[in-house]
Amino acid sequence: MIYQMELWHESFLKVLEGTKTVEMRLFDEKRSLIRKGDTITFFDVKTNDSVSCQVVDLFRYSSFDELYKQFDKQSLGYHPCQNADPYDMLAYYSKQQIEKYGVLAIEISVIK
Repeated sequence: MIYQMELWHESFLKVLEGTKTVEMRLFDEKRSLIRKGDTITFFDVKTNDSVSCQVVDLFRYSSFDELYKQFDKQSLGYHPCQNADPYDMLAYYSKQQIEKYGVLAIEISVIK
């Protein structure tokens, strides 16, 4: 299957350069269909450029706090000097959404 998702510009650039290798999303109805080997085409919300990635692995967690403990901050899209804080995800998802669906770490690799 091929899925499409939007990414903020900075995250998109990090995927392109290969430093961001884990995309974090809710484990909602749409994301529950994703499987290893599927393709995700990410679109930059600023430029509308795209990059296709293969799903390498999938990891489910009940919270972003659990997810953040399993991955290094650079693979999640943070700069080495930044503090990786799971509360940052509250800018995208409400606590109620996180509790209802849980979260998903999608390990990706750019298709060249």
